[in-house]
Amino acid sequence: MSGLIRFSVSIDEKLLSKFDRRIEKTGYPTRSKAVADLIRDDLVKDDWKSGKEVAAAIVMVYDHHRRNLSNKLTHTQHDYHHLIISSQHVHLDHDNCLEIVVVRGKPEKVGELANRLKATKGVKYCSLAAATTGQGI
Repeated sequence: MSGLIRFSVSIDEKLLSKFDRRIEKTGYPTRSKAVADLIRDDLVKDDWKSGKEVAAAIVMVYDHHRRNLSNKLTHTQHDYHHLIISSQHVHLDHDNCLEIVVVRGKPEKVGELANRLKATKGVKYCSLAAATTGQGI
């Protein structure tokens, strides 16, 4: 980690007041931590836009009783095995399963995998949590 630096920012008073209320609600210990996280979020978004290697979690919920659905999802994941770091399968109840697929790769391919899983008939919910490999932030 590099050293800390102080800098000044000019900002609308009302906007800063809203921001301070928001960070207080979310439990940030300092305004500096909240601003640093906003900067990191922006850098991660830029990594996704620029095509750098990224990390992500794909979260799905589906009914495992649905005919052939589990096989289709497994088949799709095997098509993208080079991206998948790990996966976790959770039995939510008698019918529903939650699966978390952790991936690392180029944003285009990660998004393609998430879209294929999401588009699989019978998947009730699927979201992509875009993250970073941690390099460069």
